[in-house]
Amino acid sequence: MHHVLRAFRHPNYRTYFTGQSVSLIGTWIQQIAISWLVYRLSGSALLLGITGFAGQIAIFFLAPFGGIWADRFDRCKTLIVTQVLSIILTVILAGVVWTGGSSVDVWHVILLAMLLGIVQALETPVRSSYTPELVGVKSDLPSAIAFSGGMQNAGRMIGPTIAGLLLAYFSEAFCFAVNAVTKFWLIGSLLLIHAVPQAKSQPSANVWASITDGARYTWSLKPLRYLLPMMALMSFTITPYQALMPIFAAETFSGGASMLGFLVGAAGFGGIIGMVYLAARPQIRGLMRWAAIGPGIAGIALTIFTFSHHLVLSLACMVVVGFGVIATAMTVNTIIQTVCDADKRGRVTSYYIIAFMGMHPLGCLAAGALATAVGAPYALAIFGVICAAGAGMLLYRMPLLREYIRPLYVRAGVIEK
Repeated sequence: MHHVLRAFRHPNYRTYFTGQSVSLIGTWIQQIAISWLVYRLSGSALLLGITGFAGQIAIFFLAPFGGIWADRFDRCKTLIVTQVLSIILTVILAGVVWTGGSSVDVWHVILLAMLLGIVQALETPVRSSYTPELVGVKSDLPSAIAFSGGMQNAGRMIGPTIAGLLLAYFSEAFCFAVNAVTKFWLIGSLLLIHAVPQAKSQPSANVWASITDGARYTWSLKPLRYLLPMMALMSFTITPYQALMPIFAAETFSGGASMLGFLVGAAGFGGIIGMVYLAARPQIRGLMRWAAIGPGIAGIALTIFTFSHHLVLSLACMVVVGFGVIATAMTVNTIIQTVCDADKRGRVTSYYIIAFMGMHPLGCLAAGALATAVGAPYALAIFGVICAAGAGMLLYRMPLLREYIRPLYVRAGVIEK
């Protein structure tokens, strides 16, 4: 158990973990409230897909700029600024919904979701590349990254459940206000951190040159040429279930916001299981196979879920989906944080963010359009089969990836020659 929790030996990481966990719960409360609000006002699968698209499409375009910030400037101070911006936009969203009542325009909600997505696009590469500064000891980094991923999924499990209760007794606007309060908690935690900043890249007058340099360096890491496309495929095909889940909660199981919370929370629980498994691993060697196994089992489980009318089976499928997604994401993230040079980590992480989160809104838009044409179950089933097929192809190429990763592990001191 000691080696599982080794990341918590570091006070800075403990402080950050607590604040970020509370903040992520608030984020998921808000995401569920936004989805439920749009579905309540419109009943449209297409608008659910558009909402998911608008909320995260900025990551696809702006994540590299966030990566430049992460490599050039103090990451802690940058995170504080982004939290302040999130609070301002969240309060505006709460005010619009509170004063508008049932007559609020769906497009107002989508616009504010898009603005929040812009802030998230700049913040996420900074947050993802901040962990090594908080831990400092490379041998403890896999544990820290696993728990950071588990933190995300704890938020996905707890946040929707709380959102369902808040929506049942209060309103969407109240959920948005709760999220704003959690961001204040994170700011307080960041102010208590005293980490030693790591190496920064030299500022360049040409921003595009910095982005190009980061892309060139990322391409030079041969395993990422396979791992990042697999991440992108999984994000495009699997994660859009979040946008369409209100349809399954309301139409398949005749439930409301509470049912929505249980279904999404089950995926979060699966992510927690994946986090514990990855954190318990004593070493990074042998981890890469989960980059293929994770998407494979997630695709199969999502396909079964779409046609299930039994709640227990559906919840079990969502647990497997959550496990597969987090196992894949944390595997690729751990490899990136281990083998990358410190002064380029932010930019490489930004391409990971594009693959993992930037493809999600495109998948939401495609899933919403396809669900409108053939129905939500068939849309997600098609996506699940495509993801499983892609995972099979990557598993076939795994011996080549092991050959590529070995010299990087040697350089990073993970293994000996």
